Amino acid sequence: MERTEIETLGEFGLIEHLTKNFETKNASTIQSVGDDAAVIDHFGKQTVISTDLLVEGIHFDLMYMPLKHLGYKSVVVNVSDIYAMNATPTQITMSIALSNKISLEAIDEFYEGVYAACEKYGVDLVGGDTTSSQKGFIISVTAIGEVTPDKFVKRSTAQQGDLICVSGFLGGAFLGLTLMEREKRIYLENPQIQPDLEGEDYIVGRLLKPEARKDIVEFLATNEITPTSMMDVSDGLSSEVLHISKQSNLGCRLYEEKIPIHPSAKQAAFKFGLDATICALSGGEDYELIFTVKQEDYDKITLSEEISVIGYMAELEEGCKIITKGGSTHNIEAQGWKAF
Repeated sequence: MERTEIETLGEFGLIEHLTKNFETKNASTIQSVGDDAAVIDHFGKQTVISTDLLVEGIHFDLMYMPLKHLGYKSVVVNVSDIYAMNATPTQITMSIALSNKISLEAIDEFYEGVYAACEKYGVDLVGGDTTSSQKGFIISVTAIGEVTPDKFVKRSTAQQGDLICVSGFLGGAFLGLTLMEREKRIYLENPQIQPDLEGEDYIVGRLLKPEARKDIVEFLATNEITPTSMMDVSDGLSSEVLHISKQSNLGCRLYEEKIPIHPSAKQAAFKFGLDATICALSGGEDYELIFTVKQEDYDKITLSEEISVIGYMAELEEGCKIITKGGSTHNIEAQGWKAF
């Protein structure tokens, strides 16, 4: 493949090259890329903003993360935070720091993924920055969204007796990471051995190409369900439910048998000698939504096959517990992703 050194374009030439095919989709985008700053007008709605940083060697490994998938995922993990506020993502800014090992063709591949995610979730790329890096590839994305005044949902507003719900399935991304790390170690020991990923499409996909749950937010709006609290599952179910409990000054009860785990994830956990429930509780990077609703919304919630009711919010004095399939009760401990 032909290789073009990024330095031949310069910073502004690179920005023009990367953004020339982006077209704005939202009326709120007044001024996009090409000036000192973007201009956004949400026409009376409230603005929601979230930022994530992705660092090579910490958050991703280019040995098994295709650049197109990385571009897609870098957008998804940010818009997921906007959906977790019960808001609609509308714009992103993307800043990247590049080492000299990355060619123009490689960064084009990365931006193909960025473009695909922007298309799928209807967001506009309105700015960012580029610079060089001596420490690999660094990505910083800021996502901007809009919400009807005072309709955003926080982590701190759950009420005693509320039902704890989660979308989709949990634990698959961690099992995908476990598989890819295993295959990486084998390859480094013997480069002649090709990765064995047969039959593992589900868990690999959960790691490399997660999706934000736009459909869940739309379902809640359509059925007039307003969550009392909500966040996305990026660090593991146990960490997230403890965040909601602590910030809402409540305890909680989870039921192991209610935690949704995909059959392919259960099979993979068995092969790796892991407990599938532990993977769901502590794995992270699932980007599902965990939220609480009033008990009277139970019948509405059951209209979606994508939502599982996994427990309830309890009094603070009752603590945060999980009830196992065998009927025993254990404290919930945050053992998921730690940034430091």
